[in-house]
Amino acid sequence: MKKICLALATLGALPAVHAQSSNDPSSVTVYGLMDAALVQERGISKLTSGVSAGSRLGFRGTEALGDGWQAVFTLEAGLLSDTGRSDQAGQLFGRQAFVGLNSPLGMLTVGRQYNLQSQALTDVADPFEGGMAGASTNVAGYSATRIDNTVRYTSPEWRGVTGTVMYGFGEHTGIAADQRSLGLALGYVNGPLTLRLARQSRGGEPGKADVNNTILAGNYNFGVATAFAGYGRNTGDGSSMFFAENPYGAAQAPAQSTDSRDAIVGVAVPLGATTLLASFIHKDDRDAANRDAQQLAVGATYALSKRSKVYVAYAHIRNRNGAAYMVGNATEVGSGDRALNIGLRHAF
Repeated sequence: MKKICLALATLGALPAVHAQSSNDPSSVTVYGLMDAALVQERGISKLTSGVSAGSRLGFRGTEALGDGWQAVFTLEAGLLSDTGRSDQAGQLFGRQAFVGLNSPLGMLTVGRQYNLQSQALTDVADPFEGGMAGASTNVAGYSATRIDNTVRYTSPEWRGVTGTVMYGFGEHTGIAADQRSLGLALGYVNGPLTLRLARQSRGGEPGKADVNNTILAGNYNFGVATAFAGYGRNTGDGSSMFFAENPYGAAQAPAQSTDSRDAIVGVAVPLGATTLLASFIHKDDRDAANRDAQQLAVGATYALSKRSKVYVAYAHIRNRNGAAYMVGNATEVGSGDRALNIGLRHAF
């Protein structure tokens, strides 16, 4: 935390310096989110940080370079609101850390950035947006939320279409392809319709197959409700993980799926300040063990203001043939096949 405080103190001085000159073309925005909830799961009651979304403190900056070009950066630190410690295993800016250029030709950034397939899953196909007990990441396949050492390019929007490509340098010695990653995404937005096709591939560890996660995700806002859907394919060791080796204490730890399909449907229904949420996910394991799973989730949020809301969510996973998926949330993997969350989220 001393390192975080020093970095924040240094960066926090930047807006004040910029404010001294009205002609300064650069700006720095400080932003964040604090989230905490009571969580009941598998006989455990606890207070947890980052249940609907990870608590964070971030800095986002731009500098105009002329002719529509900008230098950009983002530094985002994950925080634990229940203990005050840093998240992401103690990484200083473990949520995001990148710098780049934005121009009429598109945006090019380098650093620690989001997995394109994981983004499509949580941002487009999931009414719970990857958070609360209903998080799609409890069951649906993906290999990593964020990837280090990446170069990412996003094209300009053309008639609602954008494309993104991302390459991650594995930076592992010995085996050149080990942990290298390639991400591709194609998105389309037209009024109430959002579609995204995304694929993330990663070189496997020695002796293991490469990891490939692909998803076609979409949602449509009908006004009275928004419908969500997604279909994904996952292949390779680690493409669809149990996040604990043997969470249910079986006599022999179950093998994880190396070939699976995910089908996701969901809905969000706004009723004034309240929004009702529901989703169903079916995991179809294509391996011989046929370790399928289904997750059913329901929830609701209530907006206290534009920046603050309370929420409640419940999810239950039905594991088949020794599958070991668990109900977690935006930042925790969970400890059982069901969970109840009641929490508060404030953005600033």
